[in-house]
Amino acid sequence: MEEQKIPEGYKQTEVGVIPDDWECGLLKEFATFGGGTTPPRSAYERYYSNGSHPWVKTLDLNNSIINVTEEKITSLALSEVSIVKHPKGTVLVAMYGGFNQIGRTGLLAEDSAINQALVAIRPQHRLSSNYLLFNLNYNVEYWKLVASSSRKDPNITSNDVKNYPLCLPPVEEQNAIANVLSDVDALIAGLEKLIAKKQAIKTATMQQLLTGRTRLPEFANHPDGTTKGYKQTELGEIPEDWEIHSLSKICDVRDGTHDSPKYRDNGVPLVTSKNIVDDILDLRNVSLISLEDAFEIDKRSKVDKGDIIMSMIGTIGSAVLLTDDPKFCIKNVALFKPKGVFGEYFIHFIRSSFFQDCLEDSMDGGIQKFVSLGTLRNMKIVLPIRKEQTAIANILSDMDEEIQSLQQRLDKTRQIKQGMMQELLTGKTRLI
Repeated sequence: MEEQKIPEGYKQTEVGVIPDDWECGLLKEFATFGGGTTPPRSAYERYYSNGSHPWVKTLDLNNSIINVTEEKITSLALSEVSIVKHPKGTVLVAMYGGFNQIGRTGLLAEDSAINQALVAIRPQHRLSSNYLLFNLNYNVEYWKLVASSSRKDPNITSNDVKNYPLCLPPVEEQNAIANVLSDVDALIAGLEKLIAKKQAIKTATMQQLLTGRTRLPEFANHPDGTTKGYKQTELGEIPEDWEIHSLSKICDVRDGTHDSPKYRDNGVPLVTSKNIVDDILDLRNVSLISLEDAFEIDKRSKVDKGDIIMSMIGTIGSAVLLTDDPKFCIKNVALFKPKGVFGEYFIHFIRSSFFQDCLEDSMDGGIQKFVSLGTLRNMKIVLPIRKEQTAIANILSDMDEEIQSLQQRLDKTRQIKQGMMQELLTGKTRLI
């Protein structure tokens, strides 16, 4: 096999090909370390109440700069318990909590104490704190390998962190890399903030339009120009020209099969509540059944274009409007076939906070919660005329499209950042 040619200006090391002026070593060669503890909870008034010193736990780690902690401790905790404050610029790594927690990071924005689940890393003069933070975040999967290979429980130790392999460019280049990636992080944070703002506006708009508290101008007045009023009903005050209906009156409400057909390696997808999450239909891990079983299920609950399906067991209330011809069957999933309601309006109503609250109040079951078909059929909805339903749905759908566009932009920016980290943190692309 032909030996791989090393580009000019690069060298082969145990961790791969890196620039000539970079150095490799273990993290313990470039930093000092510290730990923390938890002051006794039994002395809450003495050690926690009205505390002024930040105390960092795993859930405070945000893979970024830590400006706020959930809890603070008192000066008495510092003087009476074996706990110290680590200086601003210290990088923290989570050691415990399973694969979802280990490897989470944070960088102290101010001197802070930590608990025993974290290790504090104090970079020395050859290592930039911000560069180390990005390097650890980029290699977060490394800790899963360490944890799974070294012990029964998926945790890591302070020695594992000390022996973390690290490739370092000169400090000036470390800072340049950190600055570029920080700029991308700022863009990501800005998009996240904008999306949250747009979502909050949409939620407030839904609350107003779907209850009739705010009327669109073209539906707010009588033909003579007088303002339409409100009337008292079993559901409270509603617009005088809106009506209350049970879901069974405006929809054919069904559910999927309750049987458990035999699964196969190929066949027809069988959608269950686990495939409907966050108002998205996910068929990636769907089970398959035979054409014969699918035919029998369709006799009870055939799914058609324009129908709405909703999770009704476990995680309840996630709903999808089917805009294409479905090629699947359903099991223990609510099926709404709109007949006296505009489908696009009804999907927004299902996703509204007041309908979701109603679902939560109507749940049955123990550990595995569910909402029954009878309960769904008897639920009430307040409806305007079809034309107003359409106008409201169009406004809310436009807001959804704007949010989805921003989300796609955010996802793309995150992908770009990942690509930049791969280039910059390995020396493939040089900034200096």
